[in-house]
Amino acid sequence: MTPSDLRELALPAGIVHRVPYGEASPLQFGHLRLPQRAHGHDPTGPFPVALLVHGGCWLSQYEISHLAALEMALAEDGFAVWSLEYRRVGDEGGGWPGTFLDVAEGADHLRQLSRRHPLDLSRVIAVGHSAGGQLALWLAARDQIPEGSELHRDDPLPIHGVLALAAAPDLAAHHAAGTCGGVVDALMGGSPEQHPERYAAASPMQLRPKGVPQVLVGGNLDRGFGRDAFAYHDGATDPSEVLLRELPGAGHFELIAPRTEAGMEVRRELAALLGRLGRATAGE
Repeated sequence: MTPSDLRELALPAGIVHRVPYGEASPLQFGHLRLPQRAHGHDPTGPFPVALLVHGGCWLSQYEISHLAALEMALAEDGFAVWSLEYRRVGDEGGGWPGTFLDVAEGADHLRQLSRRHPLDLSRVIAVGHSAGGQLALWLAARDQIPEGSELHRDDPLPIHGVLALAAAPDLAAHHAAGTCGGVVDALMGGSPEQHPERYAAASPMQLRPKGVPQVLVGGNLDRGFGRDAFAYHDGATDPSEVLLRELPGAGHFELIAPRTEAGMEVRRELAALLGRLGRATAGE
């Protein structure tokens, strides 16, 4: 399965709001989709939020459209879906630090959206695929970024759970491997040796979310999954916070095709993660 296959999936009817979250670039926008009464949901909400970050090697040629089917499916499942576009390597202002700042600004924009839409910001789950999986994990750790970093913000939106699909949590490892034609060097503006402080502020392997349940899902046919996801899981300080799921017979893109067997399992994992958040809230 390829990104083109994903774009050609039959899509259910749905309403999408294209909403800008910044003014520096026309790429600073997101798709907002809300659950509909037609799918059995009370439109008054409030709804848990699935904050989606698409992948594509952090490169400009891979954009948001291939997540449309997943966006709609998660709205059917009862989530308010906020799916981010952002500047990437090859876009003006993309790379360091623009790619990270765009995703951060897009996440924080949920506060403004919640003033106009029934969003439950106490239940925000970041869902990212491939390079977007790295960014989703990073969003959940922004509260730990040192003040001296270009990526630091005083009051980042709290992320309550992460579902990382075929993720790339170790930027240094992907730099060494030359992933996607060596894109990490362009993304970070150099190597880990040249900019150790950047990698420390942006790579989930070094900047791990704390107190946030995380589920990493990959397909056993995906050659890219496993190089660092297993190491990320094994290095968790609290093993109960980081779960690893490997789906048999699935490749890289089946995970975000919502009506494939792998895609349905991803949706079940997201529902289970939401259930964990509910239990944690009840126990506080």
